[in-house]
Amino acid sequence: MAMMGSGAAPATLSDVYQQARHALLRVRDGLERLERLETAGGASGSDLAQGVQRDLAQLQQSSVEMERLWRQQMPKAQRDLWKRKVEQIAEESDSLKLGLDKYLGRQHRRHVEAQERAELFRRTNGDSATILQVLDEEAQTIQSVQRSSNMLDEAYATGATVLAKYSEQRERLKSAQRKALDILNTVGLSNSVLRVIERRHRVDKWISYVGMFVTVVIVISVWRWARG
Repeated sequence: MAMMGSGAAPATLSDVYQQARHALLRVRDGLERLERLETAGGASGSDLAQGVQRDLAQLQQSSVEMERLWRQQMPKAQRDLWKRKVEQIAEESDSLKLGLDKYLGRQHRRHVEAQERAELFRRTNGDSATILQVLDEEAQTIQSVQRSSNMLDEAYATGATVLAKYSEQRERLKSAQRKALDILNTVGLSNSVLRVIERRHRVDKWISYVGMFVTVVIVISVWRWARG
């Protein structure tokens, strides 16, 4: 640090500058490690962040001390050179502080979001049975719709099969109808011939009956005439 222990010689600007450079490297390295941990999503790195904060505080203190010393200890010929070195350390210190503040801000937001999620989970945990019931009902509804869809598909397939069979039967019926019409036409012609034969048979029968009757009448008449 800028001030040595009791009885020691006061720190020079060069000593404080070296301390600042070492602290600057530690802060830069620690901040890069924190950002790598954040990107990887691993451990939070809280211990590392605290170490970076301590090194940054030392760096800022050294920067303030250098600002005081370069005006007191450096001769005019070297003041411009050390002024640029002091300003460079101060700028890099401010840049690293800004980076660390952003990192800590992101970590704070993640912590708050994690607490909110935990609180939300705690509040909704009591309703988990209701949520599970709703999900189960939705699953049952989906299954019912799926079964209905399968039944419709089966009914459609059955209907298509029945229609195909009806079409085949229709063709068969048409063929049978044509054959029946041919048979009926043939039968109709045969019936006409049979009716003519039956009429001729009835006529012949009546002729026979009339002939027999006439014969009987003649025989009876002759028999009576012969006796008289």
